[in-house]
Amino acid sequence: MSENFTGSFTQQEALPEVAIEAAMNVMRHGRLHRYNVVEGELGEAALLEQEFAAQVGAKYCLAVASGGYALATALRAVGVQYGDKVLTNAFTLAPVPGSIAAVGAEPVFVDVSEDLVIDLEDLAAKADQASVLMLSHMRGHLCDMERLMQICDDAGITVIEDCAHTMGAAWKGVPSGRQGAIGCYSCQTYKHVNSGEGGLLVTDDEEVAARAIMLSGSYMLYERHLAAPGPEVFERVKYETPNISGRMDNLRAAILRPQLRELDTQVARWNERYQKLEAGLRDLPGLTLVERPEEETYVGSSIQFLLLDWSAEAVAEVIARCAKRGVELKWFGGAEPKGFTSRYDSWRYAEAQSLPSSDRILAGIVDMRVPLTFSLEDCALIARIIRAEVSGVFQAG
Repeated sequence: MSENFTGSFTQQEALPEVAIEAAMNVMRHGRLHRYNVVEGELGEAALLEQEFAAQVGAKYCLAVASGGYALATALRAVGVQYGDKVLTNAFTLAPVPGSIAAVGAEPVFVDVSEDLVIDLEDLAAKADQASVLMLSHMRGHLCDMERLMQICDDAGITVIEDCAHTMGAAWKGVPSGRQGAIGCYSCQTYKHVNSGEGGLLVTDDEEVAARAIMLSGSYMLYERHLAAPGPEVFERVKYETPNISGRMDNLRAAILRPQLRELDTQVARWNERYQKLEAGLRDLPGLTLVERPEEETYVGSSIQFLLLDWSAEAVAEVIARCAKRGVELKWFGGAEPKGFTSRYDSWRYAEAQSLPSSDRILAGIVDMRVPLTFSLEDCALIARIIRAEVSGVFQAG
């Protein structure tokens, strides 16, 4: 009799009690808007910014309404204009090219490697096509950041890091988001801290920070920020920077602060589950695991494997068989976008581009979320199910 998994791939852990109590305190006093503070009070959003900046070693931090808003704000803050071209990954999620489109710019897609990171050879070849790279650390995979920054520095390219899946990760000990000019993070429910929606932006550039704060809708109340440059910097930008409101409120900030203090513990728990799944899938004919480089400190909140050069029908059969046994896999090779699995040729607001190398890899990418509500026994069971169904289809083919 075959085993089945009966758990949920979308159920998050409950918020910690300290976060619930912090939220209750904000609701009790009613001052949810980040600038609605009494004399001498340090608002939750301002404290969150100060604490996260210290956590990742940044000078400045801004809390905003979503990770996607952080990305678009970053583009505006570095001066991207209507019609400009912006380099970005061919393998990413829709909010990344969406943020480029939101400012009227045009994405130029860079190939994905079999390690599921940006192809640095293709990046070097396209470096003369744009002055900004929005680098997506898609599904938590970090490329060789030293080599990437050398390519970009040599070409005069400003790097914005999309760290939606790499909060808590690092390359050679440097936190994700701290190599480029700006790091952008998501606090959406399925990311590494959970406020439903929310985002964080960090930078060491004082003028970028001031512009981002003004863009978020500070209403000249920038002195109420704790992780911000001095007033003289705002004097240079405040009359020419539009208000595109997207602030984080004190309620969400209160929920996030305790979670960030426990991030390292949560990362260790994710990686236990990831490694259990990885061990269960290793050395399986037809299935390629993504090997993590020694230089990378990763967060295993999802796992990907490749059914490289399989037919679309065979991959679809694996997905369907696993689903019948309770295992929800997502596939980036389907003919139509489904859920979050849209890809560069789905985004028709972008100019059509030919990326045959990426097409081959995207056609084989299978992705699975790893919630912390899974036990290690759950992960071992899920790996057995995937292993059995991949083997069955592979041997039949």
